[in-house]
Amino acid sequence: MSNTIGTIVKGIGGFYYVKASDSIYECKARGVFRKQKITPMIGDRVKINVDGGHGSIVEILPRTSSLIRPPVANIDTMILVTSAASPEPNMLTIDKMLVNAEISNIEPVVCINKIDIDNGEELEKIYSSAGYKVFKVSAQSGIGIEALTEYLAGRTSAFAGLSGVGKSSILSIITEDSLETGNISEKISRGKHTTRHVELFQIKNGGYVLDTPGFSSLEVEGIKAEDLWLYFPEMSDSQNKCRFRGCSHINEPDCFVKDKVETGEMVKSRYENYKELYNKLKTVKEWEKK
Repeated sequence: MSNTIGTIVKGIGGFYYVKASDSIYECKARGVFRKQKITPMIGDRVKINVDGGHGSIVEILPRTSSLIRPPVANIDTMILVTSAASPEPNMLTIDKMLVNAEISNIEPVVCINKIDIDNGEELEKIYSSAGYKVFKVSAQSGIGIEALTEYLAGRTSAFAGLSGVGKSSILSIITEDSLETGNISEKISRGKHTTRHVELFQIKNGGYVLDTPGFSSLEVEGIKAEDLWLYFPEMSDSQNKCRFRGCSHINEPDCFVKDKVETGEMVKSRYENYKELYNKLKTVKEWEKK
């Protein structure tokens, strides 16, 4: 029996599949984790005891990031896929996902798909001006996929997005795998999500990718409304520049952020989404007090 360190790439029925070097070991987690109420996650770096092709997880190494839904760890980058058209981009959902990625200590990146239908220039302007890295691709024609794949090299990247935006199609190309995508209904322009479990797929350049079903439907939580501005990059330089300390950047006069919106430094749609998310967080906070 020997010890080695690897990455959990899949978990099914209490078994964890750990990739170490060029081998994958079927492992069980030691009972001590259950006693400590610790559950191994996909993406965890773990130390395992190996005996033949099987092993047991004896230690979970410290996590750099983690998500609860789906339960995955050590994600470097969140690729937030939206479509330039068909379906029309949902700006509020995109902004929610961007904030949630940053709350989870994951670098968010915007990927605009279907540029064979619409060039996506307006979307690109909005998010690049906000400070995000943006890729424009077409899963249909293959445009931009190579540049995205090069960016993923050596990273563990999660893909998220609403149904119908082509997320699974992009993943299929990158992994050269036949991820089930379901047929897109022309009537409602939404895809049928058929992912059964979360799994890390290794790509040629040494990175890992995975799908994150459910991430796009998460509400922003775990932060105070007063701290929301910290997760909007174009507002990050506003500290102590407003007339009032603790400015919400909504109702107060002489607000640095509102001035940026007026001058076009901050895109108005982003600001409107900030206000909506702020008010939702305020509502939750008041409800919790009762």
